[in-house]
Amino acid sequence: MWYILLADGVVLLHGLFVIFVLFGGLLAAKWPRVLWIHGPAFAWGCLVEFNGYLCPLTPLENWLRIQGGASGYHGDFLSHWLLPLLYPAFLTDRIQIILGTLVLALNGTIYAWLWRRRKCTRPA
Repeated sequence: MWYILLADGVVLLHGLFVIFVLFGGLLAAKWPRVLWIHGPAFAWGCLVEFNGYLCPLTPLENWLRIQGGASGYHGDFLSHWLLPLLYPAFLTDRIQIILGTLVLALNGTIYAWLWRRRKCTRPA
């Protein structure tokens, strides 16, 4: 039972990390130092999405589930947990590129806005 609870905790942590990668740049509008954490998280998210890498949290979750007597799953976190909510089809390379591009565009826009706002508010 503890293994299953830990696996569920990993899923929660993983989901929160994905949300942070997607929208963490917005936190920098209030707390600019968040960029020091979001920047590497954002880079990792893009690296994983654009290259089809497997996040280490996925094998950890599967291992915990197997230790708890449940079955693991094949593929990555997005294809197992998130994409069934967003897309009916299996995760393809094309969908991963689209998702990665959306993350890049969203956060690139946020970073550009923050940079411009900071540049405009600096005393001359």
